[in-house]
Amino acid sequence: MSSAPVPTTTHPLAGIETPCLVLDEDRMLHNIARLKTRLAGLGMPLRPHLKTAKSIPAARAIMDGPGGPAAVSTLQEAEVFAAAGVNDILYAVGIAPQKLDRVAALRRQGVDLSVVLDSPEQAAAVTAMARATNDRVPVLIEVDCDGHRAGVGARDPRLVEIGHALYQGGAELRGVMAHAGESYSCRSVAALEQAAEQERAAAVACAEALRAAGLPCPVVSVGSTPTAHFARRLDGVTEVRAGVFVMFDLVMAGIGVCTVEDIALSVLATVIGHRADRGWTFIDAGWMALSRDRGTAKQPVDQGYGIVCDIDGRPYLDLIVTETNQEHGIIATRPGSTGPQVSLPIGTRVRILPNHACATGAQHDRYHVVAAGSGTVRQWERFRGW
Repeated sequence: MSSAPVPTTTHPLAGIETPCLVLDEDRMLHNIARLKTRLAGLGMPLRPHLKTAKSIPAARAIMDGPGGPAAVSTLQEAEVFAAAGVNDILYAVGIAPQKLDRVAALRRQGVDLSVVLDSPEQAAAVTAMARATNDRVPVLIEVDCDGHRAGVGARDPRLVEIGHALYQGGAELRGVMAHAGESYSCRSVAALEQAAEQERAAAVACAEALRAAGLPCPVVSVGSTPTAHFARRLDGVTEVRAGVFVMFDLVMAGIGVCTVEDIALSVLATVIGHRADRGWTFIDAGWMALSRDRGTAKQPVDQGYGIVCDIDGRPYLDLIVTETNQEHGIIATRPGSTGPQVSLPIGTRVRILPNHACATGAQHDRYHVVAAGSGTVRQWERFRGW
């Protein structure tokens, strides 16, 4: 049985209260550069989705410039990033009429905030606000590219109906957007490439249908982290969106978009006990720190609630968090493992790689940022809410 020593206080993470969120800055920067380089080779700009980062310092590392472009999932994200100087923002969730006052307020501040919709009812609400405020609110019509969630198709009569309603009603018909949510279920390179092409083709077909009806469609926006990494061509597309590529997680590793070694986010925890008769090690990080996300459960390799690593982020062989309570996690060897058992004495610090970076990050109000060779840990504030 191998044993992991309790780290000395000289380690930069040794004195930090646990559980807490750790960000490997070097991995993060490598992940960002990887996708930007790939898209540059395809001649395509990136509109990074900041929903994963939810942090101004992280956003500055991701965006091409201080003003954006960027995409967000909540209006609070839009408000916080706008206050930090981001002025080109896509609110990439279908707009609720009750939220249009907040949209109008941001636009009065000079933020080029665009919204997304896929129904005549939403279009009527947006155009009513546009007329009331004398502001041509920019809109992207959501495209259904794979049946995963919302959106309309190129042959759906609602597409042109919505386009005419926006164009004639006082809003700005800026374009279309698609999100290949089903790409998260892909299990091969060929499937990922097919999902990317399906996403591209659906968005371009909708853009062409709008133009054929005499309507403008300058923006054709597509994106998910899997398709952004596996698209072979992006003809007819004007921008790509992606978010979790910055941190990556075990779901992305299970799909084959990244390796476990690329994952930049982890939860630092402390060993607090053992149950030797069951092969359990207890840590002070439960679902409140790790989240309840079990995104790898349907993948070929189930990672439980996360892979267990040493304090430097090196994974232990076949050691995962198998169960969680609110503030307790249970570490055990993966079922069927033939690897050596690892002994983790009380007080040992471990890092847990998450299933879903967005969900785990949402449990915390700050990052503890470490870089290779650095003897210090910086803190970046995160924010939460809607």
